[in-house]
Amino acid sequence: MRTLVWLADGTWETCVDAAREQPGEVTLLYVVDSATIAALSGPAALLGRNTPGPGDEMLAEAGEAVLTAAERRLGRACRRALRWGRPEREVVAACTDADLLVLARDGDRLVLGPRSLGHATRFVVDHAPCSVLLVWP
Repeated sequence: MRTLVWLADGTWETCVDAAREQPGEVTLLYVVDSATIAALSGPAALLGRNTPGPGDEMLAEAGEAVLTAAERRLGRACRRALRWGRPEREVVAACTDADLLVLARDGDRLVLGPRSLGHATRFVVDHAPCSVLLVWP
């Protein structure tokens, strides 16, 4: 069984804990959001000039730090993936080789139902080409 774990800020710990119980190969995925990249790129990004900026290295280091912490928490050998782009699109694309996707609710934690999922998480749940394990953070 191939399990993909989406490491989203603020919820990744619970996802890793759930993945620990899954047999087989585990891949940890962290996506650097393209909106964050654009915000750090400044006005040039608004003009379509998406050139690497000083914030890119910082974002890559932050993503690697989350992947390292998640691997340590998982406590076993795993694959790691760092992607750049729109998180919902990158997660769905990464699911093509997975049997199970583990992700966490990221919306309003005080209510059940659709509002307990943020926009990106809702998109992934609706479009993932594999089974989905949705956990409470």
